[in-house]
Amino acid sequence: MTPKRWQDWTNAVLGLWMLASPSLLGFAVAGNPAMRAAWILGLAIVAFAGIAVYMPKAWEEALNIILGICLLASPWALGYSDQVRPTTNAVIVGLLVTALAVWAMLMDTAVQKWWHERHLTR
Repeated sequence: MTPKRWQDWTNAVLGLWMLASPSLLGFAVAGNPAMRAAWILGLAIVAFAGIAVYMPKAWEEALNIILGICLLASPWALGYSDQVRPTTNAVIVGLLVTALAVWAMLMDTAVQKWWHERHLTR
């Protein structure tokens, strides 16, 4: 099977990175909200990116956009913005996941058709 959108594969890798990052970056401490956010959001990103690899639809990309934004906002929403490594990690990976999901969504032919029809009728 030839991958239709490399962005989905890249998002899956970024999700795997988020799962491993607490141990690799040294913030895997019991009760740390940064660790829980990395694991939960990383797992969700892997799941939806994996679905998007095999069944590319715009809704999977929309969910990855939401997950990327959640990851980006998680340091402030969950109160760990004072921890530099997890905050930097969440912001960078959140931005990348969001950007790649937007890019993949814009490549979707159904989205392109909808956009084209919506702007021709005006």
